[in-house]
Amino acid sequence: MKFGLTHGNLGRTTDPDKAVEMAQAAEAAGFESLWTVDHAIIPTRYEKVYPETTDGHFPFPLDHPLADPLPWLTWVGAATSHVKLGTAILVLPQRNVLVTAKEAATVDRLTGGRLILGVGTGWCREEFEALGADFDSRGRRLREAIPALRALWTGEPASHESGSLSFDGVICQPRPAGKSIPIHVGGFSTTAAARAGRIGDGFFPAGYGDLDRLAALVTRTREAAAEAGRDPGDVEITTRWTRDPADVDPDLVRRLAELGVDRVTVPVMLFDPDDLADGIARFGQTYIDPFRS
Repeated sequence: MKFGLTHGNLGRTTDPDKAVEMAQAAEAAGFESLWTVDHAIIPTRYEKVYPETTDGHFPFPLDHPLADPLPWLTWVGAATSHVKLGTAILVLPQRNVLVTAKEAATVDRLTGGRLILGVGTGWCREEFEALGADFDSRGRRLREAIPALRALWTGEPASHESGSLSFDGVICQPRPAGKSIPIHVGGFSTTAAARAGRIGDGFFPAGYGDLDRLAALVTRTREAAAEAGRDPGDVEITTRWTRDPADVDPDLVRRLAELGVDRVTVPVMLFDPDDLADGIARFGQTYIDPFRS
């Protein structure tokens, strides 16, 4: 099992020194990856439909600092050597696909091929409206954007034609450090799971509070991959720890592995901010080290 640290670009670790302290502590403790969240803006008035809280509210104060994922990952990538750098998730239908391809390839090149681009549809209609992006077509536009990104990352003249996106004979440089950048699809629904199975390199169903639900989503991902003629084992599964880090149960982690989960991420805000580096180190000694031996 691999462990990641998520929500690093939120709150106190948007401070440059705190961000580096956290990233270096995570790498030293054996965390395999660092992950960010994405909201370009936070509407103060919105329909309460956030999918991971019981009341539908944002799970953090609306005025909480939230750094843009890609610059933040570049910053902590420059201060670390091998920890992977992921977005969980980037709301791609709010962004220009060609500009995103350029930004992601630049981050990946500067950090030695460590980027994992997690993408999703988003959920907040009011955020889309403020950004001038269409909310109702976001699923289709995400589906059409993924092959476009891969074409642009070849560094060769690329063309793409779909309902929402069209370009012909364009070059996007620099290329990623490797052949491409892994694209993980985030979401909470069977639709997102099927999309990940068909066209994603990974699936990130976020919180796993309901293990039966998680198992069903993993199964749908594997089924969709097989239906698309792909090897289901090639789709990496990541989920998120939602409890106090001190409550991590190794038996439950093993259960997640049995369900097909490859990586568990822990939100950084679950650690004491006044004891962040030491808390991360203790987590590594207690929970990560036994899975590495």
